[in-house]
Amino acid sequence: MHKLETADGRTLAWEQAGGGPVLLCHPGGPGAGPHYFDGLPALAGERALVLLHARGTGASDRPADPHAYDLADYAADVEAVREHLGLERLDLLGHSHGGFVAMHWAAAHPERVGRLVLSNTAPRFTDTIRKAREQIAMSHAGQPYFEDAVAAAQAHQAGRYAGDAELDALLRREVPLMFDRWGPEQQAFAARLGAAPFNADALRHFNERIAGGMDLRPGLAAVDAPVLVITGERDPFGRSTAEEIADALPNATVVVVAGASHFPWADVTAGEAWAAAVLEFLRA
Repeated sequence: MHKLETADGRTLAWEQAGGGPVLLCHPGGPGAGPHYFDGLPALAGERALVLLHARGTGASDRPADPHAYDLADYAADVEAVREHLGLERLDLLGHSHGGFVAMHWAAAHPERVGRLVLSNTAPRFTDTIRKAREQIAMSHAGQPYFEDAVAAAQAHQAGRYAGDAELDALLRREVPLMFDRWGPEQQAFAARLGAAPFNADALRHFNERIAGGMDLRPGLAAVDAPVLVITGERDPFGRSTAEEIADALPNATVVVVAGASHFPWADVTAGEAWAAAVLEFLRA
């Protein structure tokens, strides 16, 4: 485990895997635990991965303020790690909410961006994304878990949880609706993801104070470094959303992985294609 002390006195921690040039990997959620990326062994074969424990998760301390979970706060942690590692430019991979963070950090520090990988993410929430999520959820209709999962999802979205334990209980019931299919691979990934509880403060802050008005597109015009915008064919943040990100960037490439959903590395076949596309971009 590697750590630094932030300017406000918190411990910020990460694990390292592999060897080669550094690639910082920022997880999604927000508030997901340290098992999010499951080591990314396919990438670790060519890169020294910095697998960040985002603020308030894993071995990284919670901020004293339960509302200190703005994208700017997360981006400040990315910048603190870059400085600590002594890197003039940082290669960064952000997935889902980690992609929101990556876009915010890159817009704030364009001169520090080496190569940027925006995986399965979005610059804002649109009706297209909401409809795609609804379709994925409804595809589980008729399954024995469906009605209870829908009730848990509604409670989660309404913020009816008092802390980490209550949120964790809701997410464990809701989780099948987050996947377009609920087979052994998805169940195994969900078990790893749920091995540590989510940070309820982080998720509540995002849902209540950020999600409704978020639009990261204006800041992307300043990011002239190469950017890979990669998504899955079955992801609610699909091709149209990836293209919207790319349209806001001066130097972006879009890749849509066939058969992949929101967590491509958790699928054996799609995971190989996702990792190959990421490594090809990083090698260029």
